[in-house]
Amino acid sequence: MTEAPEPGVPNGRAPARNRPGTPCRVSLMAHGMAAAQAFYGELFGWEFQPGPSRLGPCVRALLNGREVGGIGQLPPGRHLPVAWTPYLASDDVDLTAETVRLCGGTIGVGPLDAGGIGRLTIGSDPWGAVFGLLRARPHPGAETTGLPGTPVWHELLTYETAGVATFYSRLFGYERKPDGSAGVDRVTLHLDGRPVAAVHGVGRALPHDRGSHWMTYFEVTDTDEATERLVALGGRILTPARNTARGRMATVADPEGARFALIQGSR
Repeated sequence: MTEAPEPGVPNGRAPARNRPGTPCRVSLMAHGMAAAQAFYGELFGWEFQPGPSRLGPCVRALLNGREVGGIGQLPPGRHLPVAWTPYLASDDVDLTAETVRLCGGTIGVGPLDAGGIGRLTIGSDPWGAVFGLLRARPHPGAETTGLPGTPVWHELLTYETAGVATFYSRLFGYERKPDGSAGVDRVTLHLDGRPVAAVHGVGRALPHDRGSHWMTYFEVTDTDEATERLVALGGRILTPARNTARGRMATVADPEGARFALIQGSR
């Protein structure tokens, strides 16, 4: 298992949302939705409300009354990896979805209108990493970022960066900035001069059971305490907590195997 790369957001804070190409929502598809709610509720202090019925059984995850993500139910009999999925903002989901297809990606769900969330679609890039597109409707909880329990960064783990970064840049016009470290295949994606996500090529260290996939980083107050709590709740530590230039972080998995990272940002 490769070490998790360092997030590229200063002090662990998320970039401004809703500019096309910025991550604007995260969702988890799980087999046991009730168990997932219990796990993340204890880990992050989330509360839950019913989500849009058109998406099937699902709930909105709330922190201090504001939405931070969603959890949905995987269809019975579908042996799909349980994973967190980032949604990238789009001014025109239908047009961006068509561009995904033209650039070699696939669309698996939608585009469709999902209740109060907005118009969305879910697809995958040509290397198999799943992501969503969302034209969000105005919502008072949409700006909850940078607090413990909220997603603050997203990084795509893949075999190599060149082709993958080109694909996403064709969708949203990202400026690509290489890491610059010797032997590190990592590119940060920028919009308007600000980092919004990253692509990290890990070569043969890419997990065979996952393939290319997006990793979501969640802010915590204390990484060591959060990992202890995670283990007590049935989760696993994949990369132990370590100090980085951006703060103390660990890579972990929930009881069903969904991978994510915990980051205690520098203050």
